Amino acid sequence: MAKSLMPLLALLALCLPASAEDTKVCGAPVVLNDGWSIASQAEVGLDPARLCQLDAFIAQWPKANIHAVVVVRNGKLVMERYFAGEDERWGDKLGRVTYGPEVKHDLRSISKSATSLLVGIALSEGKFPALDSSVFDAFPDDADLKTPEKARITFRDLLTMSAGLTWREDLPWQDPNNNESAMIMAADPFRYILSQPVAWPPGTVYAYSGGGTSLLGETLVRSTGRSLRDYAREKLFLPIDAPDFEWLDAGVSGKLGAFGSLRLRPRDAAKLGRLLLTDGQWNGKQVIPAGWAAESIKPRINGEGLFFYGYQWWLGRSFRNGGELTWAAGVGLGGQRLYVVPALDLVVMITAGHYYDGLQGPIPFGIFNRVVLPAVKG
Repeated sequence: MAKSLMPLLALLALCLPASAEDTKVCGAPVVLNDGWSIASQAEVGLDPARLCQLDAFIAQWPKANIHAVVVVRNGKLVMERYFAGEDERWGDKLGRVTYGPEVKHDLRSISKSATSLLVGIALSEGKFPALDSSVFDAFPDDADLKTPEKARITFRDLLTMSAGLTWREDLPWQDPNNNESAMIMAADPFRYILSQPVAWPPGTVYAYSGGGTSLLGETLVRSTGRSLRDYAREKLFLPIDAPDFEWLDAGVSGKLGAFGSLRLRPRDAAKLGRLLLTDGQWNGKQVIPAGWAAESIKPRINGEGLFFYGYQWWLGRSFRNGGELTWAAGVGLGGQRLYVVPALDLVVMITAGHYYDGLQGPIPFGIFNRVVLPAVKG
């Protein structure tokens, strides 16, 4: 009798839904002993089937050049998916790169967000000027450029991209009116930045400026007596178990970099987002001073388009489950995106090679909105 039931039981087993253990998982993380706790996607309330739609979503664009997607939920690394594609290192062509957990990537302007974290650290150590003090206090050799209007520019204005100085980065690179390229080519980039005419009263109008971040970076160098790289290594990257980084000396002067030349492994870059969700702590250790994370992602000014802006962090929203879901983001040229969603305890880090086309916005934003967010249960 038992033998006659076996074929029937086998058939029933095929008809039953797959168990959780049999569910396909895409992008399961590897263990690197880098401080991350690893969990299954289902364990943290993510739908693995939804996350497995990533490749099909990216494939909608024949010229898609996504390099990595890393997802962290509830403090656990739960997904890292890597691809191969054409890339560059601060403008130098690298050809086709096969990405993986231990390969660094340009972060471009997410460097600005990292610089803001360093400002918070230096402030807590008494090694950065008061935020509402004049920027010219840190640049006494350029006092001849100071006018009554420029004297009102504060470090807080630099953090919120509202210094009021004329600044254009949206022009062709060779255009002499492109302030970023002119800054990079200047022998004294900080004097070049401070020499720009005033367009608006400081603190009133958002105008995206790598120049403002460069002034913050140089102030860090002067006030700490350390290079930006060395200070970042000791105060930020070693404490978050991310020793494998580059912060390149950019520009003709070799004194730039705060605005865009940081390189990290994507799973290490996600740790910067995690700091925003833990009041500055990494695995129980206070790295960023308590309170600075909340201050950094507080809306400070109307930013570009529909975005608000904080202290070098973009602040936006997505539509989810019939309502508004707010998030903070580090945004870098080419499709580098670090999304941080406090309400969901979620971090999403995306890297890409779309430096010269219009796909740097829609594909990463689509991955975040149409693949990862729908995978969050409840």
